[in-house]
Amino acid sequence: MLNVPAQAFPAPGSQQRAAAGGRSKVPLKPGRSLMDWIRLTKSGKDLTGLKGQLIEVTEEELAKHSKRDDCWICIRGLVYNVTPYMEYHPGGDDELMRAAGTDGTDLFDQVHRWVNYESMLRECLVGRMALKPVAATTETCCTLPEEKKLLNGMLPKNKVLDTSSKDLTPSYDWFQTDYLVTVVIYTKQKGMNSEMVIVDHQDGRLRVDSILSDYSYLLHIELSYAVQEDITVHIAEKVGKVEIVLKKKDNIPWSKLGQPLESHNSFIKCTDRGLYYRKCKLISKTEVTHDTKLFCLTLPQSTHLQVPVGHHVYLKQIIADTEIVKPYTPVSCSLKSDFKEPSHDDSTHLILMIKIYPSGLFTPELDHLQIGDYISVSNSEGSFKKSQVQTLEDLFLLAAGTGFTPMVKLLNYVLTNVCSLRTVKLMFFNKTEDDILWRNQLEQLALKDKRFEVQFILSESKKEGIGKQGKISLSLLSEFVKRSKKDSKVHIYVCGPAPFTEQGIQFLQDLGYSKEEVHSFTA
Repeated sequence: MLNVPAQAFPAPGSQQRAAAGGRSKVPLKPGRSLMDWIRLTKSGKDLTGLKGQLIEVTEEELAKHSKRDDCWICIRGLVYNVTPYMEYHPGGDDELMRAAGTDGTDLFDQVHRWVNYESMLRECLVGRMALKPVAATTETCCTLPEEKKLLNGMLPKNKVLDTSSKDLTPSYDWFQTDYLVTVVIYTKQKGMNSEMVIVDHQDGRLRVDSILSDYSYLLHIELSYAVQEDITVHIAEKVGKVEIVLKKKDNIPWSKLGQPLESHNSFIKCTDRGLYYRKCKLISKTEVTHDTKLFCLTLPQSTHLQVPVGHHVYLKQIIADTEIVKPYTPVSCSLKSDFKEPSHDDSTHLILMIKIYPSGLFTPELDHLQIGDYISVSNSEGSFKKSQVQTLEDLFLLAAGTGFTPMVKLLNYVLTNVCSLRTVKLMFFNKTEDDILWRNQLEQLALKDKRFEVQFILSESKKEGIGKQGKISLSLLSEFVKRSKKDSKVHIYVCGPAPFTEQGIQFLQDLGYSKEEVHSFTA
């Protein structure tokens, strides 16, 4: 889902780190699943050791609780006793101990900032960090509150990144006709496209998030008057201008665009911007294999969201009164051999290929959704950029199970748009032939496009003649990842469970491929 270069894997700013040298899941003892943790939090047991009392915690007091059997962690000013959670943490207690007795906010954001810790650790809350006394300053500053500032013009000074970036700071304006209101964003960045702008209009509130490299420029406004649901987005790529066209419900003149809401007109790093969710309707659910299904979701009419290649979204469900969030990579409806995009592959639909784990907590709830039901879907995240593959000659893909999902749109993109490409080879690892996702489509694609080749590797093959039997190994890869010519420009992408990804990266490095040539998606 998230693509990062191997040399930075897991990337310090990534949203899910689960491969070489990073956060891997560890085997949990029986009775230590997420559902077991939820049951424990609802049992009435005192998990803080303070008998329900909330206290103010100083830095000195926090530092005293830094052992495995007495571990407190601060996240965004709130202190939690995570000692009882140690055995339930999928990343293991070593991961939690990295923040023991300290402020673990940065570490938490690096590893899994999408997790609703306030819900998960609610019964472990010790209290708030004590505020340090701040010396009063003699200098005073009289400024208008944010809501009194005009809702157009330049970014307020307190939200400008620094002096050197002022010229590149986005701004916005708006104008109107009898029937329309147009919001114009001047991003000051060339090469803008529709994937870089996310628009939501809900309950009279307009939210526009413009992604500018690693930064996010947000407009968040409660509109003065009602507008219709259908919203049009125009982007002038060469000059970086974005226009959001709103249709008035009543043809009356607006004296102002509206009132600013939280984080309006702010320009900050994407990793500092909280996830935003909207309700999406399930419109179809079709079987791919015996345990994997294709879910088609439709976005609200007043939402504009196009997920870039190699990026993922988060699905959020409330299970047993606890907010559970999981990442998934959208795919196309199918692997079209002529690569004409299916009708659902647009800014109004999301297609997700999801394996259902009968004993799991999250996916059975997804499987129980009925057509017409809703689920919360976040903005997309990821670091993969199409420019990474624009001049490739050879592309090798190593996928295990649903680690295939990030490869779908990547395959479609490179075979359609990368003119320099000579070979694209996919090595697809599965347990049995019944587990192979889109096997027929992959075989048809290989027949249609001579640049593409697929090899199936099965750990428990039941029939002869369908791929090879085995698991990822140095010998398998040495035959597979051969350049089409000496010194050809090559990238290798790996995606699957953490152990698979770790082994794959190590084998590729042993074969002499550089860190710049090996990349990983998280599964």
